[in-house]
Amino acid sequence: MLGAPASPPGVKGDELSDAKARQAQLKKDVADQKVQVAKLAALQSALSDEIRGTAAQLRGINADLTAVKAKITGMQKKIDVIKADYAALVAQVKQLDATLVVVQAREVAKRQQLAERKALLSERVRSAYDTDRTSLLESFLSGGTFTDLLSEMSYFIDVGEQDKALADQITLDQATLASFHQTTEDTRVRTNDLRQETAAQKRALDKSLAALNFAKAELKRLEKRTAAALASQKRAFASIIRNKANAKRALAKAAAAQRRLQGQIAAMIRRQMQGGNIPSAYNGTLSWPMSGDVTQNYGCTGFSWEPPKGDCPNFHNGIDMVAPYGTKVRASGAGTVVYIGWNYADGPDPAWIVIIAHSAGLQTWYAHMQPRYPGGIRAGSRVSKGQVIGYEGNTGHSTGAHLHWATWFNGDFANPRLFL
Repeated sequence: MLGAPASPPGVKGDELSDAKARQAQLKKDVADQKVQVAKLAALQSALSDEIRGTAAQLRGINADLTAVKAKITGMQKKIDVIKADYAALVAQVKQLDATLVVVQAREVAKRQQLAERKALLSERVRSAYDTDRTSLLESFLSGGTFTDLLSEMSYFIDVGEQDKALADQITLDQATLASFHQTTEDTRVRTNDLRQETAAQKRALDKSLAALNFAKAELKRLEKRTAAALASQKRAFASIIRNKANAKRALAKAAAAQRRLQGQIAAMIRRQMQGGNIPSAYNGTLSWPMSGDVTQNYGCTGFSWEPPKGDCPNFHNGIDMVAPYGTKVRASGAGTVVYIGWNYADGPDPAWIVIIAHSAGLQTWYAHMQPRYPGGIRAGSRVSKGQVIGYEGNTGHSTGAHLHWATWFNGDFANPRLFL
């Protein structure tokens, strides 16, 4: 009967359960992190697509700067969300680094503890053997399950209960060490994977930030150019109408004259329809008549020279575009020219205008052009989509060379962008 060994330090019955619980928690954390990375990747991809679309819109014809600005504001908010998610990933990498240090230390401590317990048990067994039992001793010391070997050795020696308990503890230590080691390896692998995934997300985030900043700079440039053109228009208008009374009389006169012109256009359209030159409905979409900077969009403007409409004291019934003087103006869609010439609705200083009827209810108006008849077009001429119908000018009550493009739909002016 062997004497009782000293009680091994740090022996805990639930140590293996705790190690397995750590493994299970790590697997759960890995699964959660993969979901986070996938979500972040999806956000990055959607943002990248949106930025590309916005950049294309800024490069495109007659960008709606107000709409683009709203999009950029929305994208900045998405960038902030992505930054926060990225920061969370970085924090998790740091946490995994710290966890790796802890589990490595636990593995080293357990390996050392296991070696000490094996050495203690082997010394106690060695002292109980005759010199001719060396092979059995070696078999014992190299075995994987001490409990089974001790049971076999009980035929040769009397093994004490505490020695059996120590052997059982060594078996438990081996399983615990294996669990610690697996947790260490899993943590190391996950740390490396997450670090690489985080680096990839950082590259995508940097690319999106650069693209967004470029779009912001382009928007600012276009806004500055548009503001300069608009300021020039305001100065020119101020020289035409010096006071509110004059402005009010001019607006009232123009509105009345425009109603008379619209009545004339309606009569022309009826005659053209009777001749089969204008269809009852228009199938298709319109295109921009000219490329340039949009200085005024359709809708409320706040500019005193615009007439009132509904609750809006100053309403712009079309879209103003500025391009180099003489830029070609093209038909937005196929149709019949129902008017080309001076718009005497403007009073003593009329603008040159072309009006095209695309159907019984849809017309496009092109105003302030140079007084020319490209290709000999006249009222009644059929024109195709994209055909040159005029050249940007500065006729009528114009505040600088530009094109005023409007759409008349079912009895009233409508936003041209709805038909693009």
